[in-house]
Amino acid sequence: MGIPGERFPGYGRQGMGQRRGGVRWWVLVLAALYFGWYWFSHQQEAAFTGRTQLIDTSIEEEAQLGLQAWQETLAQSETVRGGPLPEQVSTIARRLVEVGPAVEQYLAKAHGVPATTRWDAFQWEVAVIESPQVNAFCLPGGKIAVYTGIIPVARNEHALAAIMGHEIAHALLRHGAERMAQQKLVQIGQVAASMSIGDMDPRQQQMVMAALGAGARYGLVLPFSRDHETEADRVGLMLAAAACYDPRESIGLWERMGQASGGGAPPEFMSTHPAGATRIQQLQAWMPEALALREASGCPPLP
Repeated sequence: MGIPGERFPGYGRQGMGQRRGGVRWWVLVLAALYFGWYWFSHQQEAAFTGRTQLIDTSIEEEAQLGLQAWQETLAQSETVRGGPLPEQVSTIARRLVEVGPAVEQYLAKAHGVPATTRWDAFQWEVAVIESPQVNAFCLPGGKIAVYTGIIPVARNEHALAAIMGHEIAHALLRHGAERMAQQKLVQIGQVAASMSIGDMDPRQQQMVMAALGAGARYGLVLPFSRDHETEADRVGLMLAAAACYDPRESIGLWERMGQASGGGAPPEFMSTHPAGATRIQQLQAWMPEALALREASGCPPLP
């Protein structure tokens, strides 16, 4: 009778549909099915905005990861303990956190969604780190760091509140957990793609994987990151306004941030952050709402 491959070309040692240079479509089908299951089974409403977000970790697990990163950061950094700066930063953080529930209620009502933040899962802590970096961050679970290098750029407590509000918003919106879920999907996709083209010529494999990597980066990862930054800009602006800081200072802040970068920022589509001009335009569009929220919060009139 002979071996099957003699009667049915393409069937035999390499399996049906798996000739050199072919694609293992069954791998892609299985990956697509897993993607679909994972996507629909890990959806939830984002706090403050109500948009659908993909998260597969609990807020407690996320906070534990944040605590580990916080401890590592403090162990490797020199913190500022004397002088007025640590107290000023702590006061700003306290005011921003205190108005968080009210801001969430305000935005949830505006979007017609329930307030879902687990405020009990956040153990807030603040540190000022001695470093020339123009940077600040808030880790999952509420660990806030402000680098001394950003103070000259902020210039005043109102702009610093805009910076810290932005970073706190990342934690409240659980952007870190979203990024972990996204990275998991990207990695699984890369593995599936690599397995599916295993019979291709090595040079073809490299070309396909490079194209897929670029597509994932510019079509998914970077736009996703820019959306997070925009969302944190808006929520952070509202936090600063409700805490009775002047939200208008955020405009000058981002102008100075652009100057501090020396104009060396990549084009927006290649960046994790929106372009400075885009951010300023968005902040200006949100400013009437921020000022109205500030007034509704019983803050003293602005000069």
